[in-house]
Amino acid sequence: MKALIIEDEVLAAKHLQSVLNEIGEIKIIAVLESIADTIEWFKTDPQPELIFMDIHLADGSAFEIFKHVNITCPIIFTTAFDEYALKAFKVNSIDYLLKPVDVISVKGAFKKLEMLSPKSSTRNEFKKFIDSFTKGLSFKTHFLIPAKGDKLIPLQAGEIAYIYIDNGLLKAVSYEEKSFRFEYTLDELAEILDPQNFFRANRQYIISRKAIKDIDLWFNSRLSVNLKVRVPEKILISKARIPEFKAWFAGNSL
Repeated sequence: MKALIIEDEVLAAKHLQSVLNEIGEIKIIAVLESIADTIEWFKTDPQPELIFMDIHLADGSAFEIFKHVNITCPIIFTTAFDEYALKAFKVNSIDYLLKPVDVISVKGAFKKLEMLSPKSSTRNEFKKFIDSFTKGLSFKTHFLIPAKGDKLIPLQAGEIAYIYIDNGLLKAVSYEEKSFRFEYTLDELAEILDPQNFFRANRQYIISRKAIKDIDLWFNSRLSVNLKVRVPEKILISKARIPEFKAWFAGNSL
């Protein structure tokens, strides 16, 4: 069986490959790391027989891929969290694997795939799945941030100018330039914040649309996004993601 892996974490991708090699009968034809890479790959390559797809990619939610690519083969999603998403997978008979992936869970997914009829992996079924996921999705608008003295500080998503990784810690910075420690990962926040208002600029930053002051052309055809508040370093948008960034800022789907 020819399989495609869509996973932005190098170690996770290597681990999955080792698990599949242990099971055997699976040939990995490609490992893709982003939405952009996946869209480009499907422009020139035929459908694989199976896809292992991480939900959280460096350039956004993997569900964006379905807006640009007509995927007709079975998909096994991988994720580290999001119980609401997992329930959607169960209802739609599309399997998922919780990280770290192991041999037993992959074999169980294969058994489920064997029971699916050809019609179960058509575009219509996938469209129903994506629609049901989107309709049931609600984004976080308020957070309670733990503080000293057994206190919780309320923070609205609309007050956040940007979120970044600082020495391994995730912090949100408000328009008043106050810093708040978050008990999430950047991947998790990219999923639970409204994508109409927030953009995953790169592996280190999520930025708010209304926090953007202006944008500079940067080296190697990149963009440097300047915010209305101070940031510890330049926020760069790669050349490959510039179309997506521009579409997001304009309020359009890429």
